[in-house]
Amino acid sequence: MNNQKQQKPTLTGQRFKTRKRDEKERFDPTQFQESIVQGLNQTGTDLEAVAKFLDASGAKLDYRRYAETLFDILVAGGMLAPGGTLSDDMTRTEFCLFTAQEDLETMQAYAQVFNKLIRRYKYLEKGFEEEIKKLLLFLKGFTESERNKLAMLTGILLANGNISASILSSLFNENLVKEGVSAAFAVKLFKSWINEKDINSVAASLRKVGMDNRLMELFPANKRSCEHFSKYFTDAGLKELSDFARNQQSIGARKELQKELQEQMSRGDPQKEVRPAVSQEEMKKANISEQTMIGIIWTSVMSSVEWNKKEELVTEQAIKHLKQYSPLLNAFTSQGLSELSLLLKIQEYCYDNIHFMKAFQKIVVLLYKADVLSEEAILKWYTEAHLAKGKSVFLEQMKKFVEWLKNAEEGEREKC
Repeated sequence: MNNQKQQKPTLTGQRFKTRKRDEKERFDPTQFQESIVQGLNQTGTDLEAVAKFLDASGAKLDYRRYAETLFDILVAGGMLAPGGTLSDDMTRTEFCLFTAQEDLETMQAYAQVFNKLIRRYKYLEKGFEEEIKKLLLFLKGFTESERNKLAMLTGILLANGNISASILSSLFNENLVKEGVSAAFAVKLFKSWINEKDINSVAASLRKVGMDNRLMELFPANKRSCEHFSKYFTDAGLKELSDFARNQQSIGARKELQKELQEQMSRGDPQKEVRPAVSQEEMKKANISEQTMIGIIWTSVMSSVEWNKKEELVTEQAIKHLKQYSPLLNAFTSQGLSELSLLLKIQEYCYDNIHFMKAFQKIVVLLYKADVLSEEAILKWYTEAHLAKGKSVFLEQMKKFVEWLKNAEEGEREKC
C-alpha cells in the first residue's frame, strides 16, 4: 500500500473573471454631459425648473464622478478646455450662467440654484470650490461680460458661505495681475459681496483664511502700495474696502515694527540704532500715529526683558530698565494725548502683571522726572482719564504725589 499523499491538482493560467467592486469604470463624461445639456435645454431660463431637474438627476447621474463637467456646463454651457475656451465637443446648451442677463438679480437667482444643489448633495462642496478656483484662473479666456457675471456670482456665493474666501488666491496669478484682470474682477466681486453683507462680515471671512493681508497682491509689484490700492477701489465706489485694506496694512506694519524693536532691545542694541526704526518717516509710511507708536514702544520695552518674579525686586529692575529707555519714550510723547496713552498703557500693564501692582507709582514718578510725562497729563489721568483696571489701588498709590504736584511751587517741581 502506498502511504504517500497524492498531491492535489492546482489551477494555473489567467483569471478572467473579476468581482464587480474591483472593476474600474472608464472616465467618460459624454453620456453624462448629454443628459445634463438635454435637461437644461428643456428647462430653459426657468431657474426654479433647473433646480428641480438638478435635484432629481442626482439620483440617476454620477455627480460625484463628473462634478467638474456638471459645473462647467452650468457656468459656460459645455465642458471647458484649459484656458477657458469651450471644448470642441458640440454638446452644449445656451442656457447657462454666461448667457444669462448681466444683472445682480439674475446672478442671485443662479446663486440659489448652486446653493440648493450643494445643500442637497453635500459631497459637491469641495468640487464646487475647486471649480470656482479653476474658473478664476481661466478669466482671460472669458469675455468681459462673462467675467462680470462670474464676479457677481462669486461675491454672492462668498456672502452666502457656499465657498471660502481662500478661492481669491487664484486672482493672485501673475498673468491675471499683470494685465489688470484681477483688480477689475475684484471690484465687481466685492461690490456684490458687500451688497449682500457688510464690510465687517467681508473682513471676518478674509481674516478667517488669512486673505486680509494679501489684497495688495491684486496689483503688480510696482503698484503694490496702500495709496494705489486706496485710489483704485475708492474711485470704483469701494471706499469701505480701501479703508479696510489701509487699516490692515497699518496693523501689519505695527506688528512688524514691534517685533523688530523687541529684537533690537533684547539684543541690547544702542538706542541710536533703535531710533531709525521708529522715525517720523516710518510712522507716516505705515500710517501710525504718535499715540499708537508710544504704545508699541512701551510694549517692546517691557517685552524685551525677563522680569524677576519677586515683587520686591521687580520694581527696582523696572526702574533701572525704564531709565535706560526714557529718552526713547520722551521722543514720542510730544503731545498730551501721547502722554495719556502711555499712562494708560502703564496702568494696564501693571494691572495685568500682578508683580508690577506696587510698581505703578514709582514708574510714573521716574517718567515725570525724565520729562516723559507732564504734570498736566498725570493730573488728567488721576482725575478723569484712568481705566477701571486696578483703579482704587493705583489712585491710592498716586494720591500723595498728586497732592504734591498740586501744592508744590513751580521751582520746587523743577528741582524734583
